[in-house]
Amino acid sequence: MAGSRNFNTRRLHSLLGVIPVGLFLLQHLVVNNFATRGAESFNNAANFMGHLPFRYVLEAVIIFIPLYFHAIYGLYITFTAKNNASRFGYFRNWMFLLQRVTGVITLIFVSWHVWETRIAAAFGAEVNFSMMSDILSSPFMVAFYLVGVLSAVFHFANGLWSFFVSWGLTVSPRSQRVSTYVTMAVFLALAFVSVRTIFAFI
Repeated sequence: MAGSRNFNTRRLHSLLGVIPVGLFLLQHLVVNNFATRGAESFNNAANFMGHLPFRYVLEAVIIFIPLYFHAIYGLYITFTAKNNASRFGYFRNWMFLLQRVTGVITLIFVSWHVWETRIAAAFGAEVNFSMMSDILSSPFMVAFYLVGVLSAVFHFANGLWSFFVSWGLTVSPRSQRVSTYVTMAVFLALAFVSVRTIFAFI
């Protein structure tokens, strides 16, 4: 019974990492990428998202509750998992280890980013191009955002591989190998978009 419950919880953890958290990540990257078209384009996109009907309910139900369930259970997996990359060195073992490391980094980064933007907005600050430009005026924050965003997109892309396995979509070794190439291509594409967006604010 306990094993079945643990299996189902892990599947839910995997599902929430893709839907809705992963979809929100993609949407967030799309909105932020408007910065590459200039301050006005980004501000218009951010303003549209900031004035969605029932925004606070949507943020709580679709973003924050699934995100922090995924994060907290992910920490449990991280600190109870037996990482054997240093012993065996197989590619998938390294991906397993990197998934846990980037998960922790992503949680730290997302929590800080929420504090800098959403919490600041609740106290009257305006989330716009100028805010992000001010944040990224520090070389330390540029490095922090680069590490944080790249960790987030790697965690999402590599998590897709685990999602496909957990839900029985890639069962054979060949399908899992193809999935590896596809998910790493997803990572590279999202990494390019993310880095380009960050430097658009500088």
